[in-house]
This record gives sequence, structure tokens and C-alpha cells, in this order.
Amino acid sequence: MTIRDLEIFVTVAESGRMGTAARKLYISQPTVSHAISQIEETYHVRLFERLDRKLYITETGQEFLQYARYILANFRDMEHFLYHASEQLCLHIGASLTVGSFFFANLVSEFERDNPKIRVRVYIDNSQDIIRKILAGTLDIAVIEGNVHSGDIVSQVVYEDEMVLICGKSHPFAGRKSVRLTDLENADCVLREEGSGTRDFLINLTEKNGIPIVKKWVCHSSDSIINIVAAGQGVSILSKSLVLDKPDVMQIPIEDMKLSRQFRIIYHKDKYLSSALKKLIEEIKKYFRNFRLGVPGKNALPKSAGCKYFFHYAIIKEHSNAI
Repeated sequence: MTIRDLEIFVTVAESGRMGTAARKLYISQPTVSHAISQIEETYHVRLFERLDRKLYITETGQEFLQYARYILANFRDMEHFLYHASEQLCLHIGASLTVGSFFFANLVSEFERDNPKIRVRVYIDNSQDIIRKILAGTLDIAVIEGNVHSGDIVSQVVYEDEMVLICGKSHPFAGRKSVRLTDLENADCVLREEGSGTRDFLINLTEKNGIPIVKKWVCHSSDSIINIVAAGQGVSILSKSLVLDKPDVMQIPIEDMKLSRQFRIIYHKDKYLSSALKKLIEEIKKYFRNFRLGVPGKNALPKSAGCKYFFHYAIIKEHSNAI
């Protein structure tokens, strides 16, 4: 049985005559008669009683009519969706916590305003979880920090993110102009959770260089880290963009070291890059390029404004869970 068979049956049931149904459907009457007979013969039922050249729908026919109307309605809804799917695209993008909470809100808002037929859905989590979702195909693209160690993922560097060592005003480091990396040996540290790029950055900087630290606090939120550090519970390393308006913590340079990491656009190597995805990727690159250069424009910040400007956007401050 086909959709066309259902359309023929419903039209016959509603018109009461095969000839009328044939004219409405622009097909021959024998075609209509054959379709009805095929249904009846295949399923061993009688849909119409034929008396004096008139059709009377049977009880089985009445039940079948309800099913047929329901199926046809859903089929038409499905067709309508498919015909208009290309007009209303939906892109699923991911971001690590620093990128998502601090940079993405303005970027996505501008992209949607410029591309009203493209919807964007954003998922924010730590870098390793984002990578897993890219590999599983549940995200189209993502922007994370740090390195990617999978041959199935394409990555492109888009931004150099400055990192800073922070401590509270009562911490011994607070009175110093700078510290040596070795001063962090056995220091109480406040870290992000496993899978976070910010955590990996601190671990790579210290323990992988033979400098043991004390993992005193482990948090999922940069706001929590900043509050704990401000209370004198230890030191941490975060993206500088996240502590610009945090007067309760001190930024302490590490001698002879520039702390930075890279933000990367990532996507699966087998991912089909539609024109909409390509457009979004280019917009992300442009956004971070303008941000780095301070180029005036809707996606850039004037140098005098600095990163603080972003905190006045609806970037959902409770999500400033630095990466």
C-alpha cells in the first residue's frame, strides 16, 4: 500500500463516487477502482458496499478512513518540514567553558542576526566532553582550548589566550612583583575538574616539569576558583579574560615565562561542511581575529574597552566557568 493508495481511498470515501474521485485526482476511473480493489484483496477486507452503482462505506472502511487521514496528515507535515528544512537550518556547536561563557554569547547573537534562517544550538562543557561529542557526531563543530590528540578530528588555531597566575590579597605571593615557577612547588592549588583544559594547563606547567603541587580544591566553576583563591586557600591559573574585573585576586607574573594557550575550532574529519557551517567557521575566525587586533566593528572590541566589555553582555555570568 502506498501513500497514493491512501489518497485515492480517502478521496473516494469523501466523495462517495469513484468517478468524482478520479476527476479530483486527475486520474482515470479504472485506476481508482484498481487501487481500492487491491487494498481489499491484499488485506481480505471490504471497504465499500456497491449497491445500485453507489458506494456505501463499511464499518471497516470507516475505521480505515480514520487511520488513512491520520497517516496522510503526518505525511504532509513531514513533506512540509523537508521542503522547508533548507530554509531553516540548525547548527549544533560546542564550546569549552571559558570560550562558551566569555566569548560565544556575542558571537552567536551576531551570527544569528546576520543569518536569520540559521538557528544555533550551543553546548558548553569541559574540553574532553566536547571532544567526545564531536567524535560521536552530536556536535557539528566546536571551539575549545589546548591540544587535540585524535586523528579523527580536524583542528584549526583561532586565538592565543593569555593565562595568569592568581592569588588572594593575603597570600605570600601577593606582596611580590613576580615569582619563579619553582615557587609553586608543594603550593596549595585550586584546580578545575578532570577533562578541563585549564586543569591540564596547570598540571602541564607544574607536575610534568617536576614541580609537585597540592590539589587542595577541585571545582567545576571559575567563579568558585576565584572566590576560593580570594579567600586565601591557594593559587590557580586561569584565563586572564576571566579575572579582569575581579579586584579580590592578584595577578602575579611568573619570571621568564609567558603563559598562553590556543583556542581551536574542531570538527570530525568526515564531517560534511555545509555552506552554513563554512559560514559559521569563517565568522568564528573573523571574530577572534578582530578581538585579537582590536579592529573596530560589530564583532570586535576597541582596545580601550578591553575584555571587560564582554561582561556587560548577557553572557550568563553564572557560567563563567573558565575552561
